[in-house]
Amino acid sequence: MDSIVIHGLRKSYRKDQPPAVALDGDISVRKGELFGIIGPDGAGKTTLFRMLATLLTPDAGTAELEGLDIIRDYRKIRTILGYMPGKFSLYSDLSVRENLEFFASVFGKDIRANYGLIENIYCRLRPFEKRKAGKLSGGMKQKLALCCSLIHSPSILFLDEPTTDVDPSSRRELWENLAQLKAAGMTIVVSTAYMDEADRCDRVGMMKSGRFLTVDSPRTIISGFGKKLLAVRSDNMFTLLKDLRSMDIVSGCYTFGDTHHVTLVSGADAGADAVKRTLAEKFGHTGVEVREVPATLEDCYMNLEEK
Repeated sequence: MDSIVIHGLRKSYRKDQPPAVALDGDISVRKGELFGIIGPDGAGKTTLFRMLATLLTPDAGTAELEGLDIIRDYRKIRTILGYMPGKFSLYSDLSVRENLEFFASVFGKDIRANYGLIENIYCRLRPFEKRKAGKLSGGMKQKLALCCSLIHSPSILFLDEPTTDVDPSSRRELWENLAQLKAAGMTIVVSTAYMDEADRCDRVGMMKSGRFLTVDSPRTIISGFGKKLLAVRSDNMFTLLKDLRSMDIVSGCYTFGDTHHVTLVSGADAGADAVKRTLAEKFGHTGVEVREVPATLEDCYMNLEEK
């Protein structure tokens, strides 16, 4: 059963600019699914979230959340939706406890009635519940925002880049919390620019320039990569990137950590040894290291982006 169904949503902010979101066809999120939207800044993730959260009216298309239309039924949608925006949007001059009480009151809820839903998260905030929200660390602000998004017991939860500017420990704790919420049957949609986080999702939509490049499970996307992938290093990494891109057998090359990842032209006979030999003999590189590596989601994104 689908919890969210999107029908060709479009949104433009300026007539002389490409649309921020321009989705084709229908896209659905299943009930109880942890669905990830991955892509760089400017891909359209936040605009899509704001339309689905009934905060922004689309120029075309529509969507349903639990069978409710985002335009016609926006009031009802807001009662079943938890939304955690990317930018900290709670009241900085209110304490932790006061923020939680305020958001519970907005939905006419009592904190005690739904405390079980946030207990594992709020237990880390309790020692600081008299502290002003604006004085919290990034990880603590994230926990408080998540608690305020859950206190009315929503059936759908949206999180827009929740781990940006958050320490690794808080990132790990957030994903552990999301796994628990998913196990309880909540539908969760989370956007992120961190490809490693997308591995934790049931399915992901890779987004660029307002469109989805593909929507599938991380494992299926990786298994469909279909190209030989090499990790390459030399003593001159800057020149190496330019030289790799000039080689006829190379179809794509980009920096990946402390190496350059290289995909070869389909049908090319060359392997790691041939690439290493060409770099040393033709381009004069020293300290050359070339090895074949398995593709990651980031490699898949780069491969789709180039098409």
